[in-house]
Amino acid sequence: MQTRRLGRTGHNSSVAILGGAAFAVSSPADAEAPLHMALDRGVNHLDIAPRYGDAELAVGPHIPAVRDRLFIGAKTAERETDVAQADLERTLTRFGTDHVDLYQAHAITDLAELDRAAPAFEVILAAREQGVARFAGVTGHDLGAPRAHLEAVKRYDLDTVMFPIYPRVWADPVYRADAQALLDYCMEHDVGVQIIKAIARRPWGETAPFHQCWYEPFTEDEMIARGIGFALSTPGVAGFCTVGDLALLPRVLDAAAAYVDHGPEQRSVITSSMDDEPLIFPLADHFRRDT
Repeated sequence: MQTRRLGRTGHNSSVAILGGAAFAVSSPADAEAPLHMALDRGVNHLDIAPRYGDAELAVGPHIPAVRDRLFIGAKTAERETDVAQADLERTLTRFGTDHVDLYQAHAITDLAELDRAAPAFEVILAAREQGVARFAGVTGHDLGAPRAHLEAVKRYDLDTVMFPIYPRVWADPVYRADAQALLDYCMEHDVGVQIIKAIARRPWGETAPFHQCWYEPFTEDEMIARGIGFALSTPGVAGFCTVGDLALLPRVLDAAAAYVDHGPEQRSVITSSMDDEPLIFPLADHFRRDT
């Protein structure tokens, strides 16, 4: 699988970053095979968070044996100093390690949330300074994420960002302008860019969910490849997080391994083809807690 340099971290991350949310309802026994399958197929970067159900508990027992093969991006969605610190210490204990490679403020979706997370950023920056986390970052869904992340990297000199790019949201002119401003800043300042929601299609709406995702993903091989190609062809992007459903993981990794660059004209056609689909954001309108 292709790797790309994750900005100033210097890590050559696999373009497919293993999304820990897929292990949310797994046990350690359930997690072993898909984790090793991903590693065997060239994945060398794990993104995971305490908010992802039982994911840390499921994956954690397997980490010590493969720690030298994984760049671990951990997160906290907590906003108070002591609770964010407890999140970090619990993650370290669950993974049997003395450090994570990247510690990120999770769910920063707008400027108000960024302000509210100031105590958590104190923990993240202190962890970076002390070497408990080698790098610091920010993640978030929703339409306000790119603008909030741009302010976050300026305010805290962060090393990475993680936000959504998929064809339908890219078609939104305000979102695209905010995302492009963030991408431009990241390229200029060598900030690593990670993408989420690459194979999103639309909200579930009244449809009964048939995959473990809070939105409806594309499931056809051609469309999975299209979404991943779109994300990875966005200038400045280092990698994308794999979908939060283990059933789709092998096909997502197939598409990542076979990735071919999409030029500007092809990306424009793909964007236009999604015009009739509703956005999966705002989260408040579309998040399905039963998935």
